[in-house]
Amino acid sequence: MKDALASRQEGWKGEPPPERAWRGRQGRTRKAIMAEQDRAAGGREGRHVRRKDGDYARGSITLKVLPSTRRIRAYLRWSEGGRSPSLYVGEVENLTRAANLEQAWKIAKDRGMVGERPVPDGSWASSSATRSVMRGNRGRDTAPELRIRSLLHRQGLRYRVSTRPLPGVRRTADLVFSRARVAVFVDGCFWHGCPEHCRPARTNGDFWRTKIDGNRARDAQTDQFLADAGWRAIRIWEHEDPVRAASRVAAVVRDFAARDDHSVP
Repeated sequence: MKDALASRQEGWKGEPPPERAWRGRQGRTRKAIMAEQDRAAGGREGRHVRRKDGDYARGSITLKVLPSTRRIRAYLRWSEGGRSPSLYVGEVENLTRAANLEQAWKIAKDRGMVGERPVPDGSWASSSATRSVMRGNRGRDTAPELRIRSLLHRQGLRYRVSTRPLPGVRRTADLVFSRARVAVFVDGCFWHGCPEHCRPARTNGDFWRTKIDGNRARDAQTDQFLADAGWRAIRIWEHEDPVRAASRVAAVVRDFAARDDHSVP
């Protein structure tokens, strides 16, 4: 490490290291900054720092150049109690910021300064990364759902949100057109077993297959309940083009209005 550092310093010819080796691009958004840290750390879940209160915070690496040594030093920072503590990680010697961030995260992990957040007792997830995915699958107001709702609203269609179409039946649809008797479900690829994007879990495989198969069976049962009551169920995968999906829903609702001479709700 020292020989490599000396070689880099010699390459800089006694001058401060080039800014591209440590300074981030000006004007970046917070999202871009966090994405840079995630890439360097090999994923978001490996960036957690244990705080004094026993909880965990997501850390970031800061690169600084010391004028006296003209060397690049890496510091681990995080948020705790309204403050931003920092710990010295070590010196890095690469010629690009990306490589130096990656090296700094490796040093921090090797020294046990950061790591994955432990999975709470009783969680279904086998790892913190899996738990993060599970928590990211929201029950309502997902991005695809919000987009489809917006597109339908622009077309003058009105609907109820997160409502049970059938009284006494504990099944909730994402969008409900009561007069047209149309219930729309925007299904997540993981939880509902999308044939294109759902991949078998590497751990607890039997558990997850049973869980997802049960969700699919429940979906089919829900569709049958609605059909028996004279309703039309429309299912949209979260990966579908929202414009096409909204057009499909609008066509079904307007077809009802044309056939039954009702005003569109």
